[in-house]
This record gives sequence, C-alpha cells and structure tokens, in this order.
Amino acid sequence: MNRMFSYIMITATVLAGCGSQPKKDTVKPVQETKVIEPAVIVPIFDADSAYCFIEKQLSFGPRVPNTASHLKCGDYLVDKLRSYGADVVTQDVDLKAYTGDVLKARNIIAQFQPDKKERIMLFAHWDSRPWADSDPDKANHYKPLPGANDGGSGVGVLLEVARHLSVNPTKLGIDIIFFDAEDYGIHDNDREKYRNVNHSWALGSQHWAMNPHKKGYEARYGILLDIVGAKGSKFYQESYSLHFAPAIVSKVWEWAHKLGYKEFFVAEESGAITDDHYYVNSIYGIPCIDIINCDPQSPNGFGPYHHTMKDDMDWIDTAALKAVGTTVLTTIYNEK
Repeated sequence: MNRMFSYIMITATVLAGCGSQPKKDTVKPVQETKVIEPAVIVPIFDADSAYCFIEKQLSFGPRVPNTASHLKCGDYLVDKLRSYGADVVTQDVDLKAYTGDVLKARNIIAQFQPDKKERIMLFAHWDSRPWADSDPDKANHYKPLPGANDGGSGVGVLLEVARHLSVNPTKLGIDIIFFDAEDYGIHDNDREKYRNVNHSWALGSQHWAMNPHKKGYEARYGILLDIVGAKGSKFYQESYSLHFAPAIVSKVWEWAHKLGYKEFFVAEESGAITDDHYYVNSIYGIPCIDIINCDPQSPNGFGPYHHTMKDDMDWIDTAALKAVGTTVLTTIYNEK
C-alpha cells in the first residue's frame, strides 16, 4: 500500500555574502527575523486500507472468546501491530461472564514511542457479539454474528492509524488498545433472569482499568472508536463523554467540522452509552470520549444491523471510515 502525505511547503529567503569585502557605506544593519514553524504534516487516511482490515478480521469467523477464530484473529492483530514497529504487550486473562462462564480473553496494547511520557490512548474492542439476539429471525438469536461494524470497524480504522504511526511518528506517544470481551453482555432473553447483574459488558476494559498494562500509566486523554463504519453514520456527542471529557469532545468535533465532516459529526448530545470508555473514565480516571454511531430513529438506538446477522461487510462504508480516520489522525498529529 502506498503511503501518501500532504505537505505545505514553506519557502525561505537566503542571503549569501560575496567573496569581496563590501564598502563600508553599503553594509546594511541585520534585521530581526521571524522563525516560522513548519506546518503540521497529517498523513492521508486510506479508507480502502481500513476496509480491508475489517474484511480480514471477518475472514477468521466470529471473534467470540473461547473459539478458534477468536484466537487466530488475536494472533493476527498482535503480529500486524508488531509489523508496524509497535511495542506490543498483551493481557491474557480469565474473565467471568454474567452466565458464570470463564472467558479466555486477551487485551492487546500497542505502544508507539513507548519512552515518551506524554501519551494519547486510542482504543476499540476486537471481540464480536456471541449472539445475534436482536435479529428479526428468532432462529438466529443464539448464533454468533459477523461483527463487521460492531467491533470490526473500530479496529480497522486503528490498524490504518497504526500503519501511519510506523513511518510518521507523532509528537506524543500513542497507545492503541484493543479490548476484549466487550460484547459479552446480557442476552436479550436473559434480562429478567439476570436483572440484578450489573457491569456485564466491557469486561476487558474493566480489567484493564483495575490492572493497567504499565504501573502508573498516564495519558492526556483517550478516544474510543465503536460502530464507526456503517452507511449513513451519525456521531452524536455521547453523554458520558461530555460528562468526563467535554474539552476533548469539543476538540474532536471542531476538527471534524473544519475537515468538512459536519454531516457525520453532529454537534448534539445523545444518550449515555455504557461502553469501554466508561470504565477507563470512571475507574482509572483518564478523560475519554466515545465516537459511536447512534440512530435515534432506530428501536435499538444504533441501526437495523446492530446485534443481527446483517452486521456484515455490506454495511461498511468507506466514506464513514474516511471521516472518522481523518478526524482522529488530524487530532493526534496536531497535539504538541
């Protein structure tokens, strides 16, 4: 894949002296000069590349913990991030699902420029929902879904970000984290049976928030990407994000609007969504936001594909991937 960059060229006037000594009355006083900092170079986000990364994840099959496809996809993600020069560590941990089942989970942390103290977190969940419990066909309610948008899209965007970080470092260190077991929350048919069970979602990020990969880990802020690749995506300002990190919401949406993505990034508040960012915020205390597609007109609030067998590549739109990826790249490359 070609790596393309946009540049702003700044010309400078250079004064060169002659070999002979000038006459005294021709010597002019040296004027003060103004140093102009070079413009920030932001890589061009390749939405087709991100699309292919989503396709690759789906090629393994549903990424449900305790399955062979989950294990193979996890190995692929680790290898791909290492191929981009990241210092990759994993958290292999047994997590208990609301059913009591033990999930063999793996959080994957890719550290770019790990020696830099000032850092930014970018994260997504890489597992997929084990049940299509919102599918119109009840026969599908206990089948694992493809998870192209819900899980796959955020990972695909961040893999493309990682590809750029490998050849064009940012001023701050970047940590890309793929959390596991986010989508193992209570099945729709079990809500009454387990009505007293709380925090059944986002198990991987809950574990990380209580056991970070590095003692004393700090980051300036974090950005979660979840459900970011569907046709007609609208990214409202999620309520927990506004509560915990209003300045980061403003920063990201302002960049999106400057870049011409106002139709995607809607400057209106949506409801609160218990997602991976909630636990990083509430337990560990790093201000984080969630870029997530919401559909107020949809019965489930997300879209007709959500938690159904239709969450496949047919729903993935490169225009949405481009809007999110370009906005994220512009945000992190402009940090000083």
